[in-house]
Amino acid sequence: MTSRQRILAAMRRERPDRVPVSPFTLGKLDLDDAFTWEFIRCTDPILSVGGGGQAFLGGGARVESHAEGNDTITLIHTPRGPLRRVSRHNEITSATIEFPLKTPEDVQRFLSIPYVPPVIDPAPFHRLKERVGEEGLVTVGIENAVCLPAAWFSPEGFCLAWADTPDLVSELTRVASERALAYVEQLCRAGVDAFRIIGGEYASVQLGPQGFDALVMPFDPELVALMHRHGALAYYHNHGPVTQFLERFAELGIDALDPLEASPWGDCDLAEAKRRIGHRVCLVGNLDDMEVVESRSREEVCALGRLCLEQAGLEGFLLGGTASGTYSETGARNFMALVEVAREYGRG
Repeated sequence: MTSRQRILAAMRRERPDRVPVSPFTLGKLDLDDAFTWEFIRCTDPILSVGGGGQAFLGGGARVESHAEGNDTITLIHTPRGPLRRVSRHNEITSATIEFPLKTPEDVQRFLSIPYVPPVIDPAPFHRLKERVGEEGLVTVGIENAVCLPAAWFSPEGFCLAWADTPDLVSELTRVASERALAYVEQLCRAGVDAFRIIGGEYASVQLGPQGFDALVMPFDPELVALMHRHGALAYYHNHGPVTQFLERFAELGIDALDPLEASPWGDCDLAEAKRRIGHRVCLVGNLDDMEVVESRSREEVCALGRLCLEQAGLEGFLLGGTASGTYSETGARNFMALVEVAREYGRG
């Protein structure tokens, strides 16, 4: 089997020739380096690109940005007054220090913006898919509806808004869902055949089961169903403790779920997850990219990989990391060592 065939078989919960070893993205590797292609050909990577435009804001808003020292000030103009975002940068990273939504009035300002569907750009997906060929799976990364309130409010502001004005947060999420559906429809019609959905963790980690039931369960099944109507894969990402949500994830209709983090970074027991939802969802994980694959010896990583294989079995499982894409060549070589573990396990 090729890597792409192997991944697709696992995501259909069929038995491939061996369990795929599927790092998410290429980490810190350069796509043009010779070692990177050795790594791609050895493993079964899952890659992701954007789809162009901003699905939630659309293409009709007037946005202005300017720099003030290390800060970038962005003003989003609306018929009811501007929304303001501030990002701070240094030589290592950047972070938002002021979020555009702070009050219920800001939500109304956002909703007052005349919505113009964004212009999608499927070209990066098609270029990367052609370049990678059968050596991996290329996806388009998509934000689910809860990402709009969760990422436009601060983390604290999102939780407080849900506590104080849940109906307003629900309405904002409903609007986001409509826009996400239209956006994905365009991408499907442009030939995108695999999506990676992010955002569920905003509800599961920050709001708990009640928030997940209100802001994810009413919307994400329709998003997944749309992808499936076009023959596209729906691959779901959700960090954090997930054990109490496993059946909810399966109810979304998704093809695969990552990263199923083990303790102490999460609470997932692969054997239990396999027993509870493995007949409905392909499981992906659960070796931490940085704390395990990047940081531990080859022998330790391989031993933990064998344990994952024993717990999850040969069908409906991709042995991977925590989908953070932060590993270096050290982690890449440990992923490559896991391929031999997967071959040995398949023969055993």
